[in-house]
Amino acid sequence: MKKLMTILVLALALCLCASAMAETVFQLGTTVNEQDSFQVAAEKFAELVAERTNGEYKIEIYPNGTLGGESEMLDSMTMGMLDMGIITSGPFVNFSAMMGVLDMPYLFATNEEAYAVLDGEIGKELLGSLEEAGLKGLAYAERGFRNVTNSVRPVTCAADLAGLKLRVMENEVYTATFKALGVNAVPMAWAEALTAMQQGTIEGQENPVNVMYSYGLWDYGQKYVTFDRHSYATAIITMSLDVFNSLDEATQQIFLDAAQEAAEYERAWVAEKEADQIQALKDNGMEIVENPDVDSFRAAVQPVYEAYPQYADYIARIQAALAK
Repeated sequence: MKKLMTILVLALALCLCASAMAETVFQLGTTVNEQDSFQVAAEKFAELVAERTNGEYKIEIYPNGTLGGESEMLDSMTMGMLDMGIITSGPFVNFSAMMGVLDMPYLFATNEEAYAVLDGEIGKELLGSLEEAGLKGLAYAERGFRNVTNSVRPVTCAADLAGLKLRVMENEVYTATFKALGVNAVPMAWAEALTAMQQGTIEGQENPVNVMYSYGLWDYGQKYVTFDRHSYATAIITMSLDVFNSLDEATQQIFLDAAQEAAEYERAWVAEKEADQIQALKDNGMEIVENPDVDSFRAAVQPVYEAYPQYADYIARIQAALAK
């Protein structure tokens, strides 16, 4: 009997050991800090995956650009050297030309319009276009509507932007948009932008409210905010296609569903926090122009639409989908 008990205990220990060894760990990178909404999405995604795979898959989160800038992380995913990341929409145009349509200025007027398109047929089609580059887009989380900040003057209309030196994402459409507005647009990675603002080598940047808040941009000389809402930026929960294809079909579906739920959870979190974040900007001395002359901005960026005829079909489809 003792011998049988010993065998059973050893068998159980071996099972537990095998179970522990069977856990697969995936690394997920972001370039933002732990106060950012990307962290919220990443934590929810990791929680749902662990729960629904009974702990078989664990996602470790690496914020603050630990695993590289956004373009670097996407490159690493295409080569299967990084498992996943949550990446702002801007760099994706370098991996699928059609993704650039989402960066066109004033494409969406409200969050609800963006969700309707992104979660629907068009959004899924665009994510599918990333597969040729070795990327698997799982779901669209939110970066949000992007607004301008600067250290020089209040901006109430498009003409007020002329001559300002602003950081923009490393993305052709963003650069074209701000050049059309008369800005000295400087494409650079976000980590570099923080240093450049601190040193005064650039005068401003453009990002959603949650970034202004989570990075305390008032400490980087940013005095003036303008809610021009020139672009709705997504945050795509992205996976290496090779890594995704290594999963069985049922597990792939778990990852897709968990990513979509995490994205929707993060969107709700962003909406819930925004009023308090805006108040914090004001409390820290930032002056906000909440209702600028948006028509002047729209008029100024029309040449951008003419410069990118390749997006005309997608733009027409997006407008038709929103008109329903």
